[in-house]
Amino acid sequence: MLDPFFASALAVLWVILPSYIANAFATLPRGRGPPMDFGRNWRDGRRVLGPSKTWSGFLFAGFAAMPFGLLEAWLILLAPPNLQLVPVLAPSVAAAVPLAAILTFGAMGGDALGSFVKRRLGRESGTRTILLDQLPFVLVPIAIGLVVYPALFVSVFVRWEAVIWLLVYTLGLHAAFNWVGFKAGLKKVPW
Repeated sequence: MLDPFFASALAVLWVILPSYIANAFATLPRGRGPPMDFGRNWRDGRRVLGPSKTWSGFLFAGFAAMPFGLLEAWLILLAPPNLQLVPVLAPSVAAAVPLAAILTFGAMGGDALGSFVKRRLGRESGTRTILLDQLPFVLVPIAIGLVVYPALFVSVFVRWEAVIWLLVYTLGLHAAFNWVGFKAGLKKVPW
């Protein structure tokens, strides 16, 4: 039996991993395609989202990361019950499709929401904004999951340990992936 603190670490990473993967994949289309806001401005005269949020990044990231969530659902179903150290995501791989979509497209929606808030704060696209660059892409799919899949999401995320692990993973992994993306020439800035 695992210590609850470390069991929470595994559960949080297991459930939210497709969101992290989607967020990392969003840069792969390299900004090609129409911007999600179609170049429109909000009532304040600033862009709704900015030029870095494109439909190609949103759709590519969402669809390309979904198989990772389905793979997780399949792998945990293969494990004997006494070796299942992480939560079962769904009773079958087919039943995990909506969950994987919530995690991946929810991450992309959260990322766009963060950009929307940054524009309202007068921050330019690409400007570093601590917490708004990191948290919305995990908080939005978790919020949706709490409503649509409460049994899974409450058991994993409504714990003080989960909040700590979510912050550690999100802030740490986000920084690491962005640095790698910058070094690989996929991002214009390392944050």
